[in-house]
Amino acid sequence: MNDPGPVDPEDFEQLVAPYRRELLVHAYRLTGGSTDAEDALQEGMLAAWRGLAQLRDPRALRAWLYRVTTNAALRLVERRGPRLLSWDGAAAADPTAELAPPREDTRWVEPLCQAGDPADAAERREHIELAWIAAVQHLPATQRAVLVLRDTLGFSAEETAGLLDTTRAAVNSALQRARATLAQRTPQPGQAGRAAGPSDPGLDRAAVTAFVEAFTAGDVERVVALLAEDVRFTMPPLPAWFDGRADVATFLRTSVFATPWRARELGTVNGHPAVLGEQWWEGEWRPGALMILHLREGRIGWLATFVGPAYPAGWPGEFPPDR
Repeated sequence: MNDPGPVDPEDFEQLVAPYRRELLVHAYRLTGGSTDAEDALQEGMLAAWRGLAQLRDPRALRAWLYRVTTNAALRLVERRGPRLLSWDGAAAADPTAELAPPREDTRWVEPLCQAGDPADAAERREHIELAWIAAVQHLPATQRAVLVLRDTLGFSAEETAGLLDTTRAAVNSALQRARATLAQRTPQPGQAGRAAGPSDPGLDRAAVTAFVEAFTAGDVERVVALLAEDVRFTMPPLPAWFDGRADVATFLRTSVFATPWRARELGTVNGHPAVLGEQWWEGEWRPGALMILHLREGRIGWLATFVGPAYPAGWPGEFPPDR
C-alpha cells in the first residue's frame, strides 16, 4: 500500500491543539528549559505531522503524541546536555566581589513562563518547581522519561513501556532507581527552595505584597526583613549566587539598589508567586529581572531571579501589561 503522506497542516493543527500546552509542559519537565521545550515540541509535532497517517486508532492520539514528544525531548537533551541550578555550578559568591559575566559554557534551568491553567499548575506544582526540574536533570534519559510518565502523568507501567519501546520490568526498574536518585537530589523540608510543610496562604500573600512595595521603594531593610535566615538568591545567566540573609542583604545594598527599580506581580510561575523587576534605564522602565518567590510561612527561602537581557522564552511579552 502506498504511503498516504502527511495530512493537511490546518487539519493537523486543529487535531493537536488541545494537547499542545500539556505536551509543552511535558517537554519542559524533561529538558529543564522553556526554550528547549519549545524546540522539542516543534520537532515532535513535525514528526507527528509526517507520521499521523500511519496512526490507525484515533483513540491512541494523545499517547502517541506523548511518545513523539518524549523522543524529541530526549534527543535534544542528548545533543545539548543537562541544565543546572546556580548552586550546582559553583560555590556561593562573595557579595562584595565584582560579579562575573554570564558563563557561556553553562546551561541553567529556566522557568516556564507561558500562561497555563492555574488549577493545573496548583495540582501539579511539585512537578514544575525549579528544584524538582533541576533534580530530574541528573537522571539518565530513560529514568527521566519513566519518572515523568509514571509519577507525574499517571501512565501505567504497561503504557509507559509501550511509549518507550521497552518492557514493563525495565520500566519498573528504571522508576525505582529514578525515585531513589530524586530523593537524594530534591531539597527536603526546611531547605531553601522548598516550603517546610504547608505554608500559610495569608502570610505568603502578605509577603508578596510587602516585597513588591519594598522593592519598588528601594527599601533594603524591608526587603531583608522578608527573607528567611537561610535564604538563597540566584540570578542566571550570571553564575554568582548568595547564601544566607547577611550575604543577600549586602548584595542588595551594594549592587541591586544602586539603580532605581520598580516591581509588579505577575501571578504564578513554576508554582510560586512571580514578580517582574523593571529597571530605570536611559529614561524608561525596562524589564530587568524575573523574580520567583519561594515562600515558607511568610518568609522568602529562595529568591530565584532570572536576569535580562537573556530572558527565558515567553517573557516579558506574554506577561500582563503594566497598569
